[in-house]
Amino acid sequence: MKDKQSETGDHPRGERRGKRNHPHKEGAKTFRRGRALSFLESLRLKESILKKQLTSPELQTINPILVGELKALEMIIEEYINHFHLHVLANETELNRVKGDEHERN
Repeated sequence: MKDKQSETGDHPRGERRGKRNHPHKEGAKTFRRGRALSFLESLRLKESILKKQLTSPELQTINPILVGELKALEMIIEEYINHFHLHVLANETELNRVKGDEHERN
């Protein structure tokens, strides 16, 4: 008769063997953080596009809609930063974006 461990691959105490119980300290966490930052960048890009559209003369008729979308997007960005604890990195990204905007003007 086979014991439970050999049939299911579980340890007698209910623990599984393998990398799940001993994950690499930086692996998945760093990967997820990178993806979170990448998504934050795409939200920031959409925000900058909406801000440019607000100043566009041909889009003045839908200005109230654009303002509403911009406010909603800014709220989402803030919630996203808080949820994923991206405060420091989001501030660095904001500084880089402002520097890039200044560079475009010069």
